[in-house]
Amino acid sequence: MGPQRIARLLAGRVHYAWVIVAVMFVVIVASVGVRAAPSVLIVPLQRDFGWSVATISGAVSLNIALFGLVGPFAAALLRTIGLKRTVLLSMALLVLGAGSSAFVTQVWQLYLTWGVLVGIGSGAGMVGLAAAVANRWFVARRGLVVGLLTAGNASGQLVFLPILASLSQSLGWRSVPWTVAVVILALIPVVVLMLAEEPASIGLAPFGGRAEITEAPAGNPIRIAFEGLGRGLRSLDFWLLSGSFAICGFSTYGLVATHLIPYCADHGIAPVQAASLLAAMGVFDLIGTTCSGWLTDRYNPRVLLFWYYGLRGLSLLALPFSGFDLISLSIFAAFYGLDWVATVPPTVALTTHVFGKRDAPVMVSWIVAAHQLGGAVAAIGAGEVRSITGSYMLAFIGSGVACMIASMLVLRIARRPALAMETA
Repeated sequence: MGPQRIARLLAGRVHYAWVIVAVMFVVIVASVGVRAAPSVLIVPLQRDFGWSVATISGAVSLNIALFGLVGPFAAALLRTIGLKRTVLLSMALLVLGAGSSAFVTQVWQLYLTWGVLVGIGSGAGMVGLAAAVANRWFVARRGLVVGLLTAGNASGQLVFLPILASLSQSLGWRSVPWTVAVVILALIPVVVLMLAEEPASIGLAPFGGRAEITEAPAGNPIRIAFEGLGRGLRSLDFWLLSGSFAICGFSTYGLVATHLIPYCADHGIAPVQAASLLAAMGVFDLIGTTCSGWLTDRYNPRVLLFWYYGLRGLSLLALPFSGFDLISLSIFAAFYGLDWVATVPPTVALTTHVFGKRDAPVMVSWIVAAHQLGGAVAAIGAGEVRSITGSYMLAFIGSGVACMIASMLVLRIARRPALAMETA
């Protein structure tokens, strides 16, 4: 049973665009499970091999950086080899990287598997992919779709982190990469059978719109990616979007996602409890990011971003002085979780407005590259701060200040008398 037959069965009840969203949501959830796994491995690897937090964080930093840098080229691949082939290539690399990481005994092997293979495999660019799905399959509800697919990042964390932490404790850390590799492998047939390229390929119009002319495959993906970068570098809006989103990555994936568990360990909180805090953030982020997509369809995204970054900065500044018990950490998890990647839908909306629907996936992916570079700096930088000072306090305070700066930067993006999102 392929996409066209499923679409016929659903005709008049559910538009196949929502099936595409469901398939991609599940794939993103599983992919995030792979990317999140290193956060539960820092302590076991440190214990088994004697590697420092900074050394292990370096592999995570490489992973985060490659995820961002490969993203624009993967987004360009969407326009050359298509959506399905790009997703399948990404999944194959994730299986190879995660599965082979179970056999590491040397630092360079950790960097090759979790750093290079998983980093490149993740580089299909989840935000660029969300933008591509929203723009290809939807005319109405684009902000909501981006919010839902982005929320898959939170759900992956929610589903996998407590399970992976428990597996690591009960069966050893090598069970963690094996588990995530098997999950990704099991999803490959689902993608093969159910993922369609675009509405026209199965005889449909986009949700909420009329039939569109199928876009012909583009040329060299490397050229497409660099042409997008060149266009972006000439735009002040691109610099503002990239700078603010780099701070987003610095304060989320680089700092909290990577270092909250060892930060909790410094204060006597067990890894499974700390992983549960990250999972709780996932619950609240699922709510917050989905609501952010709904809000982005209705309100000025610049104003939304101002509040998101400002509130995030305040929460990071407050955390080191909160007493660091489970109650204060739970409050932080709820508050911070609502804001975790709520920044994505308004950022994608602004990027589409500035650069147009056709180029948005590539441009968003370059902006995500800045996000991931910011995360890479925080991942390795916070590890160094911990190694040098014996505490993560300076890392969290610095991240909070950076978020307050970002809240000011976003107010200058796409400043025009009337901000109407481009839909053509």
